[in-house]
Formats: sequence, C-alpha cells, structure tokens
Amino acid sequence: MAELRCDSRFIIKWQTRFASEQLAGLYRRHPGRAPRPDLAGLEARVLDYTLRRKPADGSTHWSSRKLAAQLAMAFMTVQRTWRKHDLRPHRLDTHMVSNDPDFEAKAIDVIRL
Repeated sequence: MAELRCDSRFIIKWQTRFASEQLAGLYRRHPGRAPRPDLAGLEARVLDYTLRRKPADGSTHWSSRKLAAQLAMAFMTVQRTWRKHDLRPHRLDTHMVSNDPDFEAKAIDVIRL
C-alpha cells in the first residue's frame, strides 16, 4: 500500500481477483463473455447461404437480418462477413427475379412503352 500509495480496498480487490483467477486456472480477459465461436466456420456458412441459396420466403435476395435469423447468429456477424468479402446482395449487377405473380403482364406493359 505504501509503495503504490493506494487504499486498502484497492489492494484487497486485486488480491481477490488474482486469487480467483489462480483457482480457476485460467486468465480470461472478460470473465463474463462466452468464448468466441469458430469464425472461419461462421464465415463459410454466411457465404454459402448468401451465394448459393435464396430465402425461403420468396425474396429475391438476403438481408443481413433475415440471413442472421436463418443461421441463428447476430446480424452484425453477417454484415461484417459481407463487408470483409465485398458482398452486397442487395446491389446485384444481374437481373433479380421478381416474386410478383403479375410480373410478366407488368413487364410487357413497360416494354411496350
């Protein structure tokens, strides 16, 4: 206490923390946080669903929240993966299939104009 010029409460707090970590045999940076999942496996699942599968609800592309709900993960994980691999499913350069049942009739009307 004299060397560090601190209060006895400070010393007791850190002695307790150090002792509990020694008893556990582990040093964790954030004791309440769960261990991180396999990020490579998560990224592979996100990329597989994004590039090779379509949403079951008939949508033309995935949204980050819709894909996250499908894969039971946080939507930010999906967004980070898309950003890392430069994917933008909502900005496809190709024609997206419409789920409108009257699409063909409407397309004919537009094309005739």
